[in-house]
Amino acid sequence: QVQLVESGGGLVQAGESLRLSCVVSGSTWSDNTMGWFRQAPGKQRDQRELVATITSGGTTHYADTVKGRFTISRDNGKMTVYLQMDSLKPEDTAVYYCHADKVYYKSTYYYGYWGQGTQVTVSS
Repeated sequence: QVQLVESGGGLVQAGESLRLSCVVSGSTWSDNTMGWFRQAPGKQRDQRELVATITSGGTTHYADTVKGRFTISRDNGKMTVYLQMDSLKPEDTAVYYCHADKVYYKSTYYYGYWGQGTQVTVSS
């Protein structure tokens, strides 16, 4: 089965950096758009905020709140997407989720795949 596994979260102080990774296991197909979303404390699943996305060709999109501070990238050979987060702020505190708009497994496309999330906490 296909799994998205995030890592790299943690507790940092304001102004510091973190790098999140998301490995897609179980599928070698990479013609999709990968993204990072975050769910702030007290928010519901349907209130997850889009942070950044990247297409298979490398086109990126960022939320205004992170533009200039975060960088999304991907290594299709390693089936991995990264989120480099610099100049972190307390308001960046959230659970960060990796998302794939579609994956391919055993001759079937599956849409809207999520990872289990990784906690990022930024102290002031």
